[in-house]
Amino acid sequence: MADNKLVAERIAALKEQKQAVILAHYYTAPEVQQVADFVGDSLALAIEAAKTDARVILFAGVHFMAETAKVLCPDRKVLIPDPEADCSLADSCRAEDLAKFLVDYPDHKVVSYVNTTVGVKALTDVCCTSSNALKVVQSIPDDQPIVFGPDRNLGSYIQKLTGRKNMVLWNGACHVHEEFSLEGVQRLKAEHPAAKVVVHPECKAELVAEADYTGSTAGIIDYCGKVESEEFIVVTEAGIMFELERRYPSKRFIPAPPASPATGHGCNECKYMKMVTLEKIAAALENEQPEIELDEATRTAAERSIRNMIAIK
Repeated sequence: MADNKLVAERIAALKEQKQAVILAHYYTAPEVQQVADFVGDSLALAIEAAKTDARVILFAGVHFMAETAKVLCPDRKVLIPDPEADCSLADSCRAEDLAKFLVDYPDHKVVSYVNTTVGVKALTDVCCTSSNALKVVQSIPDDQPIVFGPDRNLGSYIQKLTGRKNMVLWNGACHVHEEFSLEGVQRLKAEHPAAKVVVHPECKAELVAEADYTGSTAGIIDYCGKVESEEFIVVTEAGIMFELERRYPSKRFIPAPPASPATGHGCNECKYMKMVTLEKIAAALENEQPEIELDEATRTAAERSIRNMIAIK
């Protein structure tokens, strides 16, 4: 679109003027990914934020991602285009509720998915993402009990892979990955018998059971490039389709359907990620607002859990 091109040109000029870098998640809209300096999943974005020397970091994603950048870069100005761009998974686990929950598990190590607020990260021993959750849990001695949160589906998947019996799971979930249709995926498999099914581990176990590959956003992208199949049924947020089609134009990617298409909004799209627009990015750079600001004591406590994650290879 011509308007998008003009706004993108304005953003490019503002980036240079403000000494800014734009980090974007794979689930944002294609035009947002196109103006970013770096596009990645949660783990890659956290690592990129930690090493950038830009004066301003604009995070094209949801609120917890911008918080994570500020935790790792307290001396940088971190902007979020829309502060209302929340996360259903982060909302499912409030810091005050987790603190009460942990009273019953004083001897447990706390492993929290990075899709959490800074307050939850401050109560956490080590964070994880879907890319490294298995490695994080495996880094903890087998006899050490764990509280894992907030995603029950990812926790159950890791519990199955490790065989651990001493993991207590928080009962949270991502609204995007919870609402894929098992029947829809099975129908697509029947219609496309040669297609590989790739599933994000935030999905329910019944969908993971249908997968040829289960992994993070970045893992799915890599897998689709490595295998010889020309068709893939993709069971994760629809924003990934842009990167898949960009990298592998000769392959076909079929998005899995939501369980309730009558809602008028595909349940395989994150409404919060789609709140980030080019116009909001341009306005945030122009005004250097909205800015992420954190309590220093909370930030310091949260930084420990994030850096503990990054240190695990």
